[in-house]
Amino acid sequence: MMRALYSGVSGLQTHQIKMDVVANNIANVNTTGFKKGQVTFQDMLSQTLSGGQAGVAADDVGGINPQQIGMGVMVGAITNIHTQGAPTTTGKATDLMIQGEGYFILQDATDVANSTYHYSRAGAFMVDNDGSLVNSANGMLVCDDAGTPITIPGSSPSISPDGTISYIDASGAPVTLTEKIGIATFPNAQGLTKAGENMYTESPASGAADHTAPSTDTTGSLISGALEMSNVDLAQEFVDMIITERGYQANSRTIRTADEMLQELINLKR
Repeated sequence: MMRALYSGVSGLQTHQIKMDVVANNIANVNTTGFKKGQVTFQDMLSQTLSGGQAGVAADDVGGINPQQIGMGVMVGAITNIHTQGAPTTTGKATDLMIQGEGYFILQDATDVANSTYHYSRAGAFMVDNDGSLVNSANGMLVCDDAGTPITIPGSSPSISPDGTISYIDASGAPVTLTEKIGIATFPNAQGLTKAGENMYTESPASGAADHTAPSTDTTGSLISGALEMSNVDLAQEFVDMIITERGYQANSRTIRTADEMLQELINLKR
């Protein structure tokens, strides 16, 4: 019965974690570029009461299966699902969406010398007072395919699907930059670490970033004047919420039943 109590407790803990992930997904249903999380469970180490035995044909003895009692459940993985989100039109030329694989390359203005990068699918950008192309939410610098912050020294910028940037200079002439919007890809994008503010950082699990331009063999193209919305499916999240709630209730019932059985055992002394 003590095993049942501990198994029930492990069930409560893991279902609470799953509910936390579901709640976070729902909270970010309208967050630009957000990628939903998914929880998977796995069973804990089982206690073996007796091992399995092979049959011996010469002695007319059959085999015996092992007898094991599971010790509960644990979280196997919390995975970020990096599927494409739906586009939403903004009409702003510096708002960008990646159609396909890849992440925008961002850099903190105070950390340019160390070449420390952040990565994001949220392309809400603007040109600041210095002409730098920056993330409009936190001021992070947007980098080109060489990992260098982009400067647009003119007005009326436009960005093509392959990342080419054009603008109008002070004399009114059109100018095209040699630098292109940078896109990063990873061997395992699901291994990226969430850093908050719609950004990710490289991790040992993700592998090293490959900085390149849009519309290559490994990256998607850009859509100017649009943003990528969250890939959270509310219908699926509500179903997961119900399943998680019922799992939590069932594990609570397990604990309550095991406690009642233990109480009956204690009452035998009376």
